[in-house]
Amino acid sequence: MRVIGYRHQRTLAAPAAIDGVGIVTGIRVRLRFLPAEPDTGLVFRRTDLPDAPTIPARTSRVSGTQRRTTLGSEHAGITLVEHVLAALAGLRIDNCVVELDGPEPPGLDGSAAGFVSSLFAAGIVNQDARRPIYGVEKSIIVRTPGATLGLHPGNDAELRVTYRLDYGPGAPILPQAHTLTVTPETFARDLSQCRTFLTETEAQAIHAEGVGRHLTSADLLVFGRNGPIDNVVRYADEPARHKILDLIGDLALCGFDIAGHVIAYRSGHALNVELARTLASLTCLKSECRQVARAAKWAA
Repeated sequence: MRVIGYRHQRTLAAPAAIDGVGIVTGIRVRLRFLPAEPDTGLVFRRTDLPDAPTIPARTSRVSGTQRRTTLGSEHAGITLVEHVLAALAGLRIDNCVVELDGPEPPGLDGSAAGFVSSLFAAGIVNQDARRPIYGVEKSIIVRTPGATLGLHPGNDAELRVTYRLDYGPGAPILPQAHTLTVTPETFARDLSQCRTFLTETEAQAIHAEGVGRHLTSADLLVFGRNGPIDNVVRYADEPARHKILDLIGDLALCGFDIAGHVIAYRSGHALNVELARTLASLTCLKSECRQVARAAKWAA
């Protein structure tokens, strides 16, 4: 990977807050977005725990990718971070402390729209420090059986994402694909409202695990044999769009901008994080040490 450009780092003009119930735990949570100094990066802080431990949003802190992305330890971590990270990365907010008084962000409607509205209301400002944009000269691809994810060279400093979703023959969700050039405008308009989705079988399985038992099929996008149950899609390809939203959130764990064309086939959080780790390992950022130092300062 090589640096192909720079842009100004960005943070919030003012704090912002949003309340809601967590999708996983059903606990009511308050989230606060706080402006942060250049090179801080994205940092989560658990205000409900002694000494308010902090967790930088980096690949090295990922502790789980089963159905969602989790950062930190079992007792002091934060789960289902991808929608918050997608909102921040999608709007190109680079430096922000995300305070939570619980183990997960508010679930809202299963999309990032509420976070985006809150961030826009706070305002976004440029900072003097620069943020590198990395591209590749040859494709970097990660795979698992039946799924692939790769970053391919592009012709400019933009990020383009294509996701192909395919649950296989007879599945309640038809094969679909979506492609988007990611900018703050396109993220807010075309992706932020796309919700978490499951098949009816998947929903029954996670309920059996004790996850999301407070939710009904009307609260999330659950697909049965005849389509969404007690709900309607916002876009014909809403599931594929939501997969791109998740991918943007997981790739934010790299800590730098990515340019090129990301092409995904049936990838999920595990493969998304594997690509993020691979890309991060191929870079040597001077700013990374500064970000770690800033995060340590927040923990002090």
